[in-house]
Amino acid sequence: MVSHSVWIVGTSRSGKTARLVEQFCHWVKLENQYNESFYTKKSGRKKGSHVSEFLYLKQTEPGVLVLAANDDNRRELGDIIVTSTFGKYPVRAKTPLGFFQDEVILFWPLLINSLNLKAQFPVRLRPETEQELATKLWRPQLDEEILRIAGVNESRLVRRILDLLQLAAYSGTPCEDIAQILARGLGENTTTLEPEFLACLLLDWRNWCLERGLLTYGIITELYSQYLLSDRNYQQHLTKRYQAVLADDVDDYPSVARLLFELLLDRGAVGAFSYNPDGAVRLGLGADPNYLEGLAERCRVEILTGPPPESLSEQLTKQMVELVTEPMVLLSLPEIVRSIQTTSRAQLLRQTAEVIANAIQSQQVEPEEVAIIAPGLDAIARYTLVEILVKQNIPVESLNDQRPLISSPIIRALLTMLALVYPGLGRLVDRDAVAEMLVVLSRKQQLPENSTDAMNRVSTNIDPVRAGLIADYCFVPHPDRPNLLPVSAFERWDRIGYAATTAYNEILQWLEQQRSQQELRLIPSPISLLDRAIQRFLWNGSNLPYEQLAALRELLETAQHYWEIDTRLRQIDLVETTPHTTIIEFIQLLRRGTITANPYPVRPIGGARKAVTLATIFQYRSSRRSHRWHFWLDAGSPLWAKGGAATLFGAPFFLRDRLGEPWTAEDEKLAEEKRLQRILTDLLSRVSERVYLCHSDLAVNGQEQIGPLLPLVNACVTVISESTEKLINPAS
Repeated sequence: MVSHSVWIVGTSRSGKTARLVEQFCHWVKLENQYNESFYTKKSGRKKGSHVSEFLYLKQTEPGVLVLAANDDNRRELGDIIVTSTFGKYPVRAKTPLGFFQDEVILFWPLLINSLNLKAQFPVRLRPETEQELATKLWRPQLDEEILRIAGVNESRLVRRILDLLQLAAYSGTPCEDIAQILARGLGENTTTLEPEFLACLLLDWRNWCLERGLLTYGIITELYSQYLLSDRNYQQHLTKRYQAVLADDVDDYPSVARLLFELLLDRGAVGAFSYNPDGAVRLGLGADPNYLEGLAERCRVEILTGPPPESLSEQLTKQMVELVTEPMVLLSLPEIVRSIQTTSRAQLLRQTAEVIANAIQSQQVEPEEVAIIAPGLDAIARYTLVEILVKQNIPVESLNDQRPLISSPIIRALLTMLALVYPGLGRLVDRDAVAEMLVVLSRKQQLPENSTDAMNRVSTNIDPVRAGLIADYCFVPHPDRPNLLPVSAFERWDRIGYAATTAYNEILQWLEQQRSQQELRLIPSPISLLDRAIQRFLWNGSNLPYEQLAALRELLETAQHYWEIDTRLRQIDLVETTPHTTIIEFIQLLRRGTITANPYPVRPIGGARKAVTLATIFQYRSSRRSHRWHFWLDAGSPLWAKGGAATLFGAPFFLRDRLGEPWTAEDEKLAEEKRLQRILTDLLSRVSERVYLCHSDLAVNGQEQIGPLLPLVNACVTVISESTEKLINPAS
C-alpha cells in the first residue's frame, strides 16, 4: 500500500517548508473535492479514487498539528499555513516541547489518577527557578568532597544533573533507568560522580516536584512519553483531534517526537515531515536526528535536489570541506571569499566594523543584507561592533541577545527601589546603586528612535554627577531601614540645580508614600510596587525602546512566576517566611545573572528591522535566515568545531541508536568533524554573494588561534590585513 505521508529531504533553503505547505494545501483541496462529491452524489465514488481514505474530515472536525523546531519558526510557519488556507482550517502550531507541555496540563486529571498525585493545578518551573529549588533540595548532599570529585562549582553541577533528567526524558528513557545508562556509558571513569548517586538525586527531585504540582521541561516530557502516550483514553482524544501532522525540520526534534508521530500514523493520520541532513542544530542539546530519520520508512520520500541558486553553496562547499578535512591540500578559494587578518582581536573588531560601515555607506550592500556570525560573542565584541556601527548611523540587531536582566540599568534601579521601600533589605543597597536609581528614575523625555543605545535614548533631570553628590550626602545606609534625606542635608544643595532638585523631591515623596502604604499593607505584593514604579517613572506616557520594554516585561514575568512558586511552596510545606526574605532571594537570583531578557513575544511587532544581524553560529542557524554578505568572526577559533553551543553532559549516552554506549575521544573527534561540515554547508547555503573570514592571530586572552577554519583563511585569494579601503575595493 502506498503511503500518503510524505518525507521531504533537502538542504538549507532548498524549499522544504514551501513544499510542506504545498502538501497541506493539496490535502485541503482533496478534502474540498471529496466534500463536494459527497454532498452531490453520495454513492458515486469509485474505489481507489484519487480522493483517498486518508483524510476523513467529513465525519468529525479534527485539526492539523503543525510543529516547528523553535518558537520563531513556529510563528512563521503557522502564519504561512493560515494565509495559504485563508484561515478556514483549524491549525495548531507548536514546538514539540510546547505541545508536550500543553497536553500534560490539559490532561492533568488523567495523570493525577494514574500517578496518585495530589489534586492541584500544575505550575511550570522556569529553568532558573528549577535550578534554585534543586540546589536547596540537594545542598545537604552536595558537600565539598562531591564538588571536588565533580570538578565544577555547585551551580554548574546542579545544572548538569538537571540536564541529565531532561536528556533522558527527550530520549524516552524513564528516570529510573538513568543510573543504568550512565553506568554503561561512563564505564570506569573515576572523574565523575556515581551514576546511582545522580539517579537518586533526580528521583528525589522529580518526586518532590510532583508532590507540589511543579513541572520542569524534563518532567513534562517524561510524563508525556511515559504515561500520557500509553494511556488509551488519551490516545482516543489525540487521534480524534488530529488527522494530519506537519513537522518542519524534524532533525532538531527529540526522540519522543517520533513516538507521537508513529501513534498518529498508526491511527490513520497523514503526515508531512521535512528533514535537513545538514541541519541538526540542536544535536547535543536533546535532538536525535538519526532516530527521527527512521520515520522516513513509513513515508513516501521526496528529495529536493540541489542548493538554492542564489547561494554560494554549490561553488564553495566542496572546496571548503576538503580544505578543512585535509589541511595539506593546496587549494585556493575564489575571490568571493576574502579575509580580514590582524594581530590582535581588538584590531580585528575595529577593522571588521569599518569594512561593513564603508560597504554600506558606499551603497554596495544594505544593512539588512549583512550578517556577522561568530562561534561565541563576548560582551567586548558585541559592544565594540555595535558602538562603531551605530556611530556611523548603521543599526545592529543582535539575534536573541540574552544578556542577564541585571545588566540593564533600569532593572538595577527598580531593585534598588525595592530595597528602599521594604524593610530588612538595607544590605542589598549602596551609594552607587542609589545614584544610578536617581538617574534612571528622573528621565524627562523620549529622544528619537534611531539611537540603539538604551541609555542614550532619554535625557534625565538628574545627571550622574549630581546623582553622585546627592547619594554622597543624602543617602543614609542602614541594615534594616536605609533612607534618603531631603536635598537640604547637603550644605551646597544649591549646586544641584532646580531641575535636579525638583526631580529628587518627587522621587523622595513617592518613596515615602510607598513606605507608608507598605506599613499599612496596602501594597499587595512587590510585583505591584514594581508596576507602580514603571508606570510613574519609566512609562509615563512615552514609547519605551524595545530593548528596555523587553527587559521590563521579563522582570514582571519573572517576579510574578517567582511569587507564584513561593506561594505554592508555603501552602504545601507550611513554611513561614517573612516577605523581605523572599525579596532578598529574588534580588540575589537576579544578581547571579541567571535570568535573561527574553519575554514573549521575543521580537518586535511589525516588519523586519533594516539592521546588520549579529549572531552566534547556533543563533543564526536556528533562525533560518540568509544574507548577501557574511562576516565569519574569529575564523581561527577552535569553537567553530563546537557549533557555537556547548554539548550537554551525557548527551551522547541518550541517543537512541547508541543508548548507553561509551563516548570515546575518537567519537568526539568524528562528531566535531561532521558538525563542522554541517556548519559550513549550512552557512554557505545562507549567503549569496560574499564571505569574509575575520581572523586575528591572538584571541582575547592572548593565546594563538589555530582553529579548524585556519586553512580557509590561508587559502583566500584576496588577503588584506592593513588597508580597510582595499577590503572594499581591491582594485583601488
